[in-house]
Amino acid sequence: MSIEVKVPNLPESVSDATVAKWHKKPGDAIARDENLVDLETDKVVLEVPAPANGVLESISAEEGDTVTEAQVLGLLAEGEAPAAGENDKPAQKKDDEGPSAAPRTEEKSASPAKAPAEGGDDMAPSVRKMVAENEVDPSAIEGSGRAGRLTKGDVLKHLQGGGARPEERVKMSRLRSRIAERMKDAQNTAAILTSFNEVNLQAVMDIRARYKEDFIKRHDVKLGFMSFFVKACCEALAKHPVVNASIDGDEIVYHGFQDIGIAVSTERGLIVPVLRDVQHMGLADIEGAIADFAGQARKGTIKLEDLQGGTFTITNGGVFGSLLSTPLLNMPQSAILGMHAIKERPVAENGQVVIRPMMYIALSYDHRIVDGKDAVQFLVAVKEALEDPARMLLGL
Repeated sequence: MSIEVKVPNLPESVSDATVAKWHKKPGDAIARDENLVDLETDKVVLEVPAPANGVLESISAEEGDTVTEAQVLGLLAEGEAPAAGENDKPAQKKDDEGPSAAPRTEEKSASPAKAPAEGGDDMAPSVRKMVAENEVDPSAIEGSGRAGRLTKGDVLKHLQGGGARPEERVKMSRLRSRIAERMKDAQNTAAILTSFNEVNLQAVMDIRARYKEDFIKRHDVKLGFMSFFVKACCEALAKHPVVNASIDGDEIVYHGFQDIGIAVSTERGLIVPVLRDVQHMGLADIEGAIADFAGQARKGTIKLEDLQGGTFTITNGGVFGSLLSTPLLNMPQSAILGMHAIKERPVAENGQVVIRPMMYIALSYDHRIVDGKDAVQFLVAVKEALEDPARMLLGL
C-alpha cells in the first residue's frame, strides 16, 4: 500500500517552505521515523520523518521546489523495516566491485572534447606554431574552441599561468534570502548611527578564572563572557529604557521587559535566538539557555518561536577575530551591541601604564528615537558594569 508523505503543519506566520534535501531516493528502503527530507523555511529547517517502514516509491517535490502545508512530497510503499546497515549494502557492493569497475571509470573520465587537442591534428596552423615554439604539451591544455579545439587564447592563457576560471551559481537559501531582505530593510528604514567605547575586562576574567571550576560543578555549564555582557546590558537597559524601545507606526513602544537576542552563526547563516525576561535570570540561567539555543541552531532543530520578538540584540564578532565593527540593527529593535576580540593593550591606571585585556564595544542605534546622549550613556553603563561586576551582581 502506498502512503503519501506530506508537508507537516508549518509554524505560525510561515506560509510555505523549500525542499532543501532529500535523504533518500526512489527505491531506497527507510524505517519509520527516519528523517526522509528536510524543508527549509525563512528561519528553521523542518525534518519530515517517514510515516512507516517501507521503500520510497517516488518524489513529487524536487529539491529547490516551494511547497505548502499538506502538499504531497512523495509516495512511500509500506513494507518491512530494513535491517540495520541494509541501506548501506548497495553502496558497499559498488565500492567492492574491484578491477571490473576500472574500465568503466576510465571511459567515463575520458574527455571527448579534449581528443582533438591531444592529437594536435585539428589545431589551426597558428596554434600549432605557438605550441611548437613554446614546447608545451597540447594535451595539458583545455580547449575552449568548437568541439574542444585549442585556440591561441587557450595556449596564451596557459603560458601566462592562467587556466580554468571556474564559477558556480547557487540559489540563495531561504534563510540567506530572508537575512538579505531584513538587512536591507534596516538600512532603508532606520537612521542608523554607531557609538564606540572600550572595556577593561580584567575583573571579569579574574572572576571567571577563580570560579569557573566551581561554576561548572554546580551548574553543569561553562561560565563564559556572554552572560556578563547580557547582565550588563540588562542594567544599562533599565537605566535607559529608550534603547529597549521600538517604533510602531507613529508610536514609540516602551517594553517593560528585556528579551535579548543572541546572534548565533550557523552553516546556513546568522540567526538570533531570544532569551525571554532576562531581567529575572542569573548567570547560570543565561549560560545554559545560550548553550542550548546554540546547539539547536547548529543542528537546525530550533523552533521558530524562539527566533521571534526580542527587544535588544547582542552580537559577538570577536569569536571570529573582529577588532571593531558597526553591527546592523535587528529591526524593529532600536539598538544592537557589538562585542569584539579581547586584546591585551597598554592602558593608564592610577598614573601607571599597565597591560590589560581590552575590548572595543559598539552600539548601533536608531537615531529616530535614540539620541546620541542616551546611546553614549548606555555604553558607559555597560562599561561600568563590566569593569566592576561585583556591584552589578550584588545589585548595587
